[in-house]
Amino acid sequence: MRSALTAILGPTNTGKTHLAVERMCAHSSGMIGFPLRLLAREIYDRVVAMKGLQNVALITGEERIEPPQARWYCCTVESMPIQKEFAFVAIDEAQLGADPERGHIFTDRILHARGREETMILGSESLRPIIRSLLPDAEIISRPRFSTLSYAGAKKLSRLPKRSAIVAFSIEQVYAVAETLRRMRGGAAVVMGALSPRTRNAQVAMFQSGEVDYLVATDAIGMGLNLDVAHVAFVSLSKFDGSRRRRLTVAEMAQIAGRAGRHQRDGSFGTLAGEGSEFTPEEVLAIEGHSFPRLDWLFWREAKPRFNDIATLIADLEKKPHRPGLLPAPKVIDLLVLKRLAELPDVNALIRHPVDVARLWEVACLPDFRQMGEEHHSRFVASLWQYLGQNERVIPQGVYASELARLDNIQGDVDTLSARIAAVRTWTYIAHRSDWLTNPPAMAERARALEEKLSDALHDALRQRFVDKRTSMLLRKGAKDVGLLPVEIQADNRVLVDGEDIGTLQGFAFRVDPAAKAGDRKLLLAAAERHLAAILRQKAKDVSMAEDSEFSLAADGEGKPAIFWKGELLGTLTKGRTLLQPAFAPVKAVSGLEGDALRDITTRAEGWIEAQLAKAMGGIVGLLDLAQQADVDGNVRALAVRLADEGGIAGRHYLADAIAALPKEARGAARKGGIVFGALDIYHHAALKPAAAKWRAALFAARDSRAMPELPPESAVHLKVWNFANASEARNAGYRRIGDEYVRIDLAERVIKKAHEARGQGNLVSMDMAFATSLGISEVGLKALMRDAGFRPAEKAQEAQAGPEPASDAMADAAQGVASDVAPASEPENVQPDAAGEQEAIATEPTVAPAPEPQAVTLTHWRWVGLPKPRPPEQRQHRAKPQHHKTHAAGKPQAKPDRTPVAPKQNAQPSSLALQLAALKGLKL
Repeated sequence: MRSALTAILGPTNTGKTHLAVERMCAHSSGMIGFPLRLLAREIYDRVVAMKGLQNVALITGEERIEPPQARWYCCTVESMPIQKEFAFVAIDEAQLGADPERGHIFTDRILHARGREETMILGSESLRPIIRSLLPDAEIISRPRFSTLSYAGAKKLSRLPKRSAIVAFSIEQVYAVAETLRRMRGGAAVVMGALSPRTRNAQVAMFQSGEVDYLVATDAIGMGLNLDVAHVAFVSLSKFDGSRRRRLTVAEMAQIAGRAGRHQRDGSFGTLAGEGSEFTPEEVLAIEGHSFPRLDWLFWREAKPRFNDIATLIADLEKKPHRPGLLPAPKVIDLLVLKRLAELPDVNALIRHPVDVARLWEVACLPDFRQMGEEHHSRFVASLWQYLGQNERVIPQGVYASELARLDNIQGDVDTLSARIAAVRTWTYIAHRSDWLTNPPAMAERARALEEKLSDALHDALRQRFVDKRTSMLLRKGAKDVGLLPVEIQADNRVLVDGEDIGTLQGFAFRVDPAAKAGDRKLLLAAAERHLAAILRQKAKDVSMAEDSEFSLAADGEGKPAIFWKGELLGTLTKGRTLLQPAFAPVKAVSGLEGDALRDITTRAEGWIEAQLAKAMGGIVGLLDLAQQADVDGNVRALAVRLADEGGIAGRHYLADAIAALPKEARGAARKGGIVFGALDIYHHAALKPAAAKWRAALFAARDSRAMPELPPESAVHLKVWNFANASEARNAGYRRIGDEYVRIDLAERVIKKAHEARGQGNLVSMDMAFATSLGISEVGLKALMRDAGFRPAEKAQEAQAGPEPASDAMADAAQGVASDVAPASEPENVQPDAAGEQEAIATEPTVAPAPEPQAVTLTHWRWVGLPKPRPPEQRQHRAKPQHHKTHAAGKPQAKPDRTPVAPKQNAQPSSLALQLAALKGLKL
C-alpha cells in the first residue's frame, strides 16, 4: 500500500496540530517532530493521557523518555529518530525550512521523513508553491482559521484587556514590562524559550488559572503553544536575529498574533502605545486576511556527509543543492565550530580513522545552550574532545559530577538561575548521548533532578520579582493606575517620572538617581528608558544635522581621544587602517540605539572627523598625495610616506637613510611639497600648527590604544616646567627637549641656523645669542641645544686663528652625515627651511617685544665638531655600553666631546676650507 502524503496548510488557530495528534493516535505507531521542546512536552502530556505513560516517548535534546514498548513519539525536529519505522509521521511548522539556522533540518525531514502508511506536513499557507515543486505527489489541504483575528490598534499598557499576552524581543524588555504590570495589575507570568519545561509550565499555570491576567513572553509563544489569550500586544516590531536588528516579516507577525483567540473565540492584536512601533496598513491587511508572501525556496544541507577526513566532511556540508527550490544553508554554529576545531593541532592529533571524524562531528553538533558564541563554545567543545577522542573515549564520571556540583546552587537572581539552567541543559544533552558517558542513565537522572531543582527556584524568583514584589517607592505615595508613568525631561536634563526626580539624561545615557533604593532602580530605569526612546531618536537627528562648530575633540574620562557634541560624549577614536584614517567607536549608550538613529550619529561623526583631518592635517595628508605623483623622484615619495606615517614630524636620525638616498636635485620637489629639512628634525611646515598638534596627539593615542597626552598652551614656544612622557610625545606636540627644558622645533632650528651662518667657513663661532635668550632658553638649555646640533663651548674667539684641527675619522663621519644639509655654509638652503616652510613656521612664532633700552652684546663662543654619523641599531646599542680599554683600531684615544681638542703640530698649516673639503671627501691632510 502506498503511503499517503498530505500537506495541511493554513494560518494559526486552525487546529492543524490537534488534527495531526488525532491522526497519529489513530495509527498503530507514529511520530511528530515539533519546532520547540516546550511544544513537544505539551503534546507528550496530552498523548500520555490518551495512550498511557508506558506507550509514549518524548525525545528532545535535553530530555529523553523512551519506554521499551513506546509506539508514539513526540520529538523536536532535530531529535527525530528517523532510522525507526512508524506508521505515521508528521512535521509541524514546516515553514521553518526557511530559517537560516535550523532550516536545513526541517527541509531534510520534509524530503525524507516518511510514515509507512501516512505522512503529514503542517505549516503556513506560504509553503504551497515550494511543496508543489518539491513534492508534486503531495495532496495539499487548506485549513481555514476557526476564529477572526482583528487589529485593535495601539493601547497603553494600563488599558490592555485581561487575558492579554505582551510579546517582547529581548530579556530586558520582558523584565521591564513584567515589572510595570506587577505594579499596575498585580503581576504577570513570564514565558521565554530559555526556561525549562518545568518553569514554563508553572508560569503558564499561573496565567491559565487566573492568578495573573497577563502574560509577558518572547516570540517563543508563536510556535504552537496553546494558551487562553484574547489579545496579543507587540512591544516592538523589530528584533535582533543573531546578525542584525531587523523588522519582523509579515509571516512572523502573523505567527505571533495568531496566538490570540481560542478555537472559535475571536482574538485581536496590536502594539503598545508610546513605543514607537506601529503596523503599516499593508501589514494589517495581510495579517487579518492571512495573506503572506509565498516561499519559493528552503534551506538545505547534505544530511549524509562523508567522513573520510575533516576536509571532505566540511566540503560535503558546504555542498550546494542540485534541486530547484533549495538554497545552501548559511553557516550555522555546528559547522563553524567544526572549522575551528579543524584548526587546532590537539584536535587533529586524535583523528586517525573515519570513525574519529564522525565522532568529532557529533561533538561539534553540541548545541550552544548557554549562548556563549562561536569562539567560547568551540573551546568548550574542544575540551570535551580531549576526553571523547582518546583513551576510553568517554567523559570521566568525576568530571561530569563535579560540573553538576558546581551548578547545584539555588541562590541568585533570575538571570543567574537562568544561566545555571542553560549550563545544566548542556550536561543533560551530553547525558543523553549513550556513548559519551560510562553510566548515562544515572548521570541523566542527576542532571534532570538538578534542572528541576533550579527550575523551581527560578519559578519562585519570577513570582517574587514579578508578582509578589513590594510596590515601588513612587506608588507608595498613593498614586494608582498612572498608566505608564509619564516622563518629563527638564531643562537641566533631570528626568521626572510622575513628578518624582529619578535621575538625569547624560548625553544618550540615562543615570538613575543614586539616592534611589536598590529595589526600585530597575523599575525606575525601565520606566524612564521606555519613554526616552522618542527623545533619543530626536537627539540622534539633531546630531546628524548639527554644524561642525558643535563638535569637538577632547579626552574622555579615561583619557582616550573622543568626539563630543555640545559637550556630550558620542564615541572615541580607535586604531584604523592608517594613522590618518582612525576609526570611530560609538560609546555604549549610542551603540545601543536602533537602526537609523545609530547610523545617523556614526555617519555624522565620521564625516566631521574626515573634514577636521583635512583642515588641521591637510599638509600631512598632502604628503600622501605627493607620494602618489608618478613624476616625482622615488626617493622623495618614500620620504613623504615615512614622514606622513610619523604625523608630519620626525627626528633627522630616524630618516637618515631616506635623506642620504635623496639626490640634491630632488630636494626642490620635497620642499615644494612642504617638507622642511632641519638640522635635527624633518617636518612639514604645517605640522607645527596648534590644531595639527592636537589631532596628531589624538591619532597616535588612538593608534597605540593609550591615553591622550595633555598639550602645552598653544602660544607657548618654550617650556621650563612640563612633563612629556618621552621624546616622541614631545615631538608630536612640536617640541624638542634641551636639557630639562623644551623649545618649539622650528625655533630650535632657527637658533641652529644662526650658529651655522655665524661660523661661515670656519669651525669656531662667535655670536650674539640674544634670539635664543629672548625665547627664554636658559644657559644650560642653550648648551644642550648646541651640543645636539654638533657644537661645543669654546674658550675664546682668538682660537680660530690657530686653524681648525684635522678631522678625525669620527668627525669625518659626522661631517659626511650632515654635510648635505647643515655643514657647509656655501649651501645655506640645506640648513634652513625653504622659503615657504620658513614663512609658515615664522607665522606661528610670537613676536618678541624689543627691549626698552639697548643692551650690551654678549658673545658666546662655540666650536663646530659635527654631528655623529647615524649607525645601525645594533652598533648604537653596543656603543651605549662604556668601554674601559683603549681602541686599537683608531690608533689613539678618542677625543672627549666637551673639551676643545688640542691641534697637533704640523709642518704646513692647511686652510680652513681645505680641511672642510677634505673632511667631506674622507681624506686626511
